[in-house]
Amino acid sequence: MDDVLKENERIDQLYSNDIKIIQNPEVFSFSLDAVLLADFARLPKKSASKTVDLCAGNGAVGLFMSHKTNGHIYEIELQDKLADMAKRSVSLNNLDDKLTVINDDLDNTFDYVEKDSVDVITCNPPYFPDLEDSKKNPNPYLAIARHEITTNLDKILTVCEGLLKTNAKAFFVYRPDRMLELFDAMQSHNVMPKRIQYIYPREGKESNMILVEGIKAGKNGGTKVLPPIFVYKDNSNEYTDFVRKILYGE
Repeated sequence: MDDVLKENERIDQLYSNDIKIIQNPEVFSFSLDAVLLADFARLPKKSASKTVDLCAGNGAVGLFMSHKTNGHIYEIELQDKLADMAKRSVSLNNLDDKLTVINDDLDNTFDYVEKDSVDVITCNPPYFPDLEDSKKNPNPYLAIARHEITTNLDKILTVCEGLLKTNAKAFFVYRPDRMLELFDAMQSHNVMPKRIQYIYPREGKESNMILVEGIKAGKNGGTKVLPPIFVYKDNSNEYTDFVRKILYGE
């Protein structure tokens, strides 16, 4: 198995659905937000369905939700090294017939996937705005993954609006302190927020992540706030039962 790895890479595993993924801490490694997004997203089972994961990184979200559908999943990632890791992880899991990794800018998405043809979009976008005075990681790969250097919410939602069929769904994981910006961008691009779920490190702490489902051309109103998810038990570093289940299975 070492012959599939390049310098500084390792293979990790999401035991709950037996997916192996190539990681490189110097370039990119998935974190819990990817696992939570993949669990939160609802994919159609039908083989004719299309799912697109935007800002795909090393392919974690698409790989982690591949068992949910018989349709095809497209993963779009700008950075060459991350896209290459994603492609090799897809092959490592024998999923080449189900997942396609596209190494290109989001601006060119419609060159690969037809407009108004997609059933589900998932996205774990960069969380931080690209401000002149904002402190960025000196590692360019990590800086692009975390800051809006090459894309932003408006650009992402423009792609979502173009790709999604009417009444199709988009799923996001984001930061609560930018929640209103996300909602504004969604609504300005005709993707209405319909389900919201807050993630907390543990009880008594402020939320540090939010999961959001939107529907293209959905009606106003009817938004549901789901029960909260807590990552750790009390003041320990032990995962809650819910998080343990999505990481390691039953």
